[in-house]
Amino acid sequence: MTFDQGLAVGIVAGMMVLFVWGRWRYDLVASLALLAAVGVGIVPADKAFTGFSDDIVIIVGSALVVSAAVARSGVIERAVRALGPYLVTVQRQLIALVGSVTIMSGFVKNIGALAMLMPIAFQLSRRTGTSASSLLMPMSFGALLGGIVTLVGTSPNIIVSRVREQILGEPYGMFDFTPVGAGIAIVGFIFLIFGWRLLPQDRKGAATMEAAFNLEAYTTEVLIPEGSPAVGGTIKALEDLGEGEVEVITLLRGRQRRYEPAGNVVIKADDILILQGEPSALERIVVLENLKLTRDDKKTQNGDTPTDEIGVMEAVIMPESELVGASVGQLQLFDRHRVNLLAVSRKGRRIAQRLRSVKLKTGDVIVLQGNLTTMPETLGELRCLPLAERDLRIGRKASLLPIGILALAMGLVAFNVVTISVAFFGAAVLLLLVKSLTLRAAYDAIAWPILIMLGALIPVSDALRTTGATDLIASGLSMMASGMPSILALALLLVVAMAVTPFLNNAATVLVMAPIAATFAKQIGLNPDSFLMAVAIGAACDFLTPIGHQCNTLVMGPGGYRFGDYWRLGLPLSLIVVMVGVPLIALVWPL
Repeated sequence: MTFDQGLAVGIVAGMMVLFVWGRWRYDLVASLALLAAVGVGIVPADKAFTGFSDDIVIIVGSALVVSAAVARSGVIERAVRALGPYLVTVQRQLIALVGSVTIMSGFVKNIGALAMLMPIAFQLSRRTGTSASSLLMPMSFGALLGGIVTLVGTSPNIIVSRVREQILGEPYGMFDFTPVGAGIAIVGFIFLIFGWRLLPQDRKGAATMEAAFNLEAYTTEVLIPEGSPAVGGTIKALEDLGEGEVEVITLLRGRQRRYEPAGNVVIKADDILILQGEPSALERIVVLENLKLTRDDKKTQNGDTPTDEIGVMEAVIMPESELVGASVGQLQLFDRHRVNLLAVSRKGRRIAQRLRSVKLKTGDVIVLQGNLTTMPETLGELRCLPLAERDLRIGRKASLLPIGILALAMGLVAFNVVTISVAFFGAAVLLLLVKSLTLRAAYDAIAWPILIMLGALIPVSDALRTTGATDLIASGLSMMASGMPSILALALLLVVAMAVTPFLNNAATVLVMAPIAATFAKQIGLNPDSFLMAVAIGAACDFLTPIGHQCNTLVMGPGGYRFGDYWRLGLPLSLIVVMVGVPLIALVWPL
């Protein structure tokens, strides 16, 4: 081993120790590793930051933006909710939820697909009494399985594709992972819809921000536009979409006003409804039925505020506020303060009149829409106390555009019209242009720590190759595997990748192991593709801990899981991945 090789291996080993230690976050550890590699000279200073311009960073960042736009479109929610009346048993709920998240994860980032469907799991849990812990971990594992089906489903596939391009001169295509990934995903899905019984049923999720607020239901006012799915339906059908969390308080039609209209009343275009309910349920109905909040949209659009800066905030009206005793119509809120009132919550009393006529009182909680940059100052002027921030998006619109743009991007990649980086970067830009996502929401959707880690680790990983350390490690593995059947060597590499991922992070695992795997395969005269596939699948399938992948971390609190709960369902699923994956890899990518 040369001095430079020793430095490269030492830096990577030290990085792994810090990852396992866990005191510093992974992006900081990766940055320290890059700084050390530059300091000792194994990464040239002029190439220290080339990782940040690598296609991997562009693809991952763009895919996260596209996933966020698809999640906000409301289309997936509508499709899954149509099955709601039939999802009365845990088995059926798992088939719908795990099946949906597995399929979606092949086309959008798996963490985005999971986040999209988690609210539906919570609603099913409340409505049917199913424990959320029975649903969330299978959904997380389904998202991981779906991610291995296509190139863009998970970061390890994208990184392995880059390594293949460096070694063999050509990256993997969009669906090169599908034969192996789909086979594993199908068998894994079948296991999950039966294996959920291995999970403890007494787990209770951590309290959410919404539970901490403990507010009375909000009252808001909506217009039924032409073309809304609600037109021709009944009041009861509309309330059913809220799953018991929304009530129609008043119906206004022309000069007629009906308080607490009967459930069989038919809704017509241009009706105005006063709705009362939980914010998430109100948001869901507005999106699914394409309703229009009655606010002064023309003024909002003609203002000087960029659309990406417009958002909503909640605040409590204080005793000294000028809003006390006045109505929105009298106050002319938009003309004076450039904000619109979207909803009001009043403890102990139902509001049945139009919002512009409501006399506001001390202690009312209001939802205001306006420029988020100046909103705190505006609330100060109005003597209103802002509430802690939570995800509140009343008034967003349903749209098929994100689905269409995603399909177009994947089609262009599938037919080799453009590279995957160009296709997904273009899709992200186009989604911003058509306002499927605001700039603020796009920046929030990007997992910046992951991108920092990738950009910093790429030069460090390349240093293993340029110093010859990769060849050295591969030679050692070759000696160990000299008397081992090739299929067993393949299985060993997959298991090692699966075992290392919980401690390193899946992207870091692939960056370190993929070059070693490809070199190892060449030295023993086997197909590098087989071993690259094994590393990608092993790194993407962390089912044993909550820390190896963001999907597992995301469900830990809401599901009330403990660290040791993951192996109950994850260990048999890991064995299935090995038993199904190794023969499939050998069949599709002959050794």
